[in-house]
Amino acid sequence: MQKTTPLNASHRAAGARMVDFGGWDMPVNYGSQIDEHNAVRTDCGMFDVSHMLPIDLSGEGVRDFLRYALANNIDKLKTPGKALYSCLLNQEGGVVDDLIVYFFREDWFRIVVNAGTADKDVDWLNLLKESLGASLEIRPRGELAMIAVQGPNARAKLWQALPGSRAGSELLKPFNAIEYDDLKLGRLMICRTGYTGEDGFEVMLPAASAVPLWDRLLKGGVRPCGLGARDTLRLEAGLNLYGQDMDETTRPIESGLGWTIDLAASRDFVGKQALTQKPPQRQMVGLLLLDKGGVLRSHQKLHTAVGEGEITSGTFSPTLGKSIGMGRVPLGIAIGDIVEVAIRDKRLKVRVVKMPFARNGKSLLN
Repeated sequence: MQKTTPLNASHRAAGARMVDFGGWDMPVNYGSQIDEHNAVRTDCGMFDVSHMLPIDLSGEGVRDFLRYALANNIDKLKTPGKALYSCLLNQEGGVVDDLIVYFFREDWFRIVVNAGTADKDVDWLNLLKESLGASLEIRPRGELAMIAVQGPNARAKLWQALPGSRAGSELLKPFNAIEYDDLKLGRLMICRTGYTGEDGFEVMLPAASAVPLWDRLLKGGVRPCGLGARDTLRLEAGLNLYGQDMDETTRPIESGLGWTIDLAASRDFVGKQALTQKPPQRQMVGLLLLDKGGVLRSHQKLHTAVGEGEITSGTFSPTLGKSIGMGRVPLGIAIGDIVEVAIRDKRLKVRVVKMPFARNGKSLLN
């Protein structure tokens, strides 16, 4: 049986096309996927991301536990509300999941994990807890919903929907969060984070308050957006999708996520030994299709001067009006190189480019 978010009835009432997404009944679009994409790049759109799971870690020794559990250095989090992007690795250095961790108190951190890996992540964290003999509590917060409000006008439209939150969130820097009490909606966590490459917020709130907030935003002119636009937006922003661009068989450095691994510090963490003993042989690159006659898609084979590669994510970019992708290729390939992709028994030329591809509604490619 498919899982549903608290906004499922709202999506269906709006005529959304629903699909199975990792066992969840989710909207892929509400009509024009390109219009939804462009709304986020030029104005403001909102996404139901309640399928993602917040997990609270509380009690004594939480920071020490996360020092070992996460590849990025949790000691970067010193100010309440500060957030950090990190990978959760297995002992072989493969990516169990990618996540965001928030610090509020020394005895309370919150992480937000992907929907498709949530159960696996909870099991992995509990296994680590047992192996370390830690006494902290690991509490999945499935009773919370999450709405992402993204785009250049996201701040103004969120404040219109939650006028009392402006004082606390106006000076909120990226990758920071505050808690806010709304008289009707209850206790909210407002995070200046997102998955689109645009400014915006992700709001965590009680499930019963999801529809009222969604309706407030809708009344304020925020456009509902589905998984289709979310995917083209994140790909233009050069952001990885778990299960496509990385998984337990790939290492962060091979997925363009080397910046999330702190190998310089003396601390040990899960997967560190494997990462240091075996240097990467592959790298993640941005791709721009030069020839006509196809669209870059995941699993298409890449032919380069130094060996074979594979596209991990690909799409038609509404902002660029061209096909773009991300691919894993052998070391030795550089920005500006021309490689070839196999599409329907043809080899088409592709240029290796720097990511991200677009920001603020404009192309970043030369």
